[in-house]
Amino acid sequence: MMDHLANTEINSQRIAAVESCFGASGQPLALPGRVLLGEGILTKECRKKPKPRIFFLFNDILVYGSIILNKRKYNSQHIIPLEDVTLETLPDTLQMKNRWMIKTSKKSFVVSAASLTERKEWISHLEECIKHLLSKTGRQPCREPAAPWIPDKATDICMRCTHTKFSTLTRRHHCRKCGFVVCADCSRQRFLMPRLSPKPLRVCNLCYRQLLAEKKKEAEADRRQTEPVPSATQGYEPSSGDESDKSDDDRAEHWPADSEFYTSQVSWSSFHS
Repeated sequence: MMDHLANTEINSQRIAAVESCFGASGQPLALPGRVLLGEGILTKECRKKPKPRIFFLFNDILVYGSIILNKRKYNSQHIIPLEDVTLETLPDTLQMKNRWMIKTSKKSFVVSAASLTERKEWISHLEECIKHLLSKTGRQPCREPAAPWIPDKATDICMRCTHTKFSTLTRRHHCRKCGFVVCADCSRQRFLMPRLSPKPLRVCNLCYRQLLAEKKKEAEADRRQTEPVPSATQGYEPSSGDESDKSDDDRAEHWPADSEFYTSQVSWSSFHS
């Protein structure tokens, strides 16, 4: 189906329509061989509250954005390469049903569909595209996805110290490593995680210590690899047999006369029985 639609007029028109809806704020989406396979509205679990988002599934990317006027105007365009996507089905909650997680190395988030059938169709098409793309490129699935941010309303207290209560004056913060909702005192540190951002990001105290330990361990491993391997004979000078015998005789003269060389009372033959 994907190969059949590639480079057809109808496919070009559909992609152009999506580009037009995003306007100048969006990136160009038309590429040779790229196919628009489907679209739909999913509810995305955001930091403050769940919000509807428009999603477009292409054979190589997943695009989503905010809805200004449905079928006419979208903004806040996000483009996710499918090579970087893994999926995880989630159980229902009281607030949201038919949930699953879209995980990537830079960002992971939860979405929900209007029905169980719709969720199955989305996951089925996504998995098919991902499998086809990975087999084509030879790449491996993402092994270290970013942690999803836990919604603000999921907790009223800091998830690290467990005693600071959030209020209008006491702000919530998110650790970029674990996604926990934490207070300012529990997230004063910043750490550079190039996989997520070129700038140091806020992390909780626990993740900061873990990241420092990992960095120290990696630095130690790199140092060992770059160190020269000492020679097995380094520091030794060749000597003749006569010199060796003479040295032993000199040492024997200084051995205390009243000391026994073997302190054990076991006879020599016992060591070979």
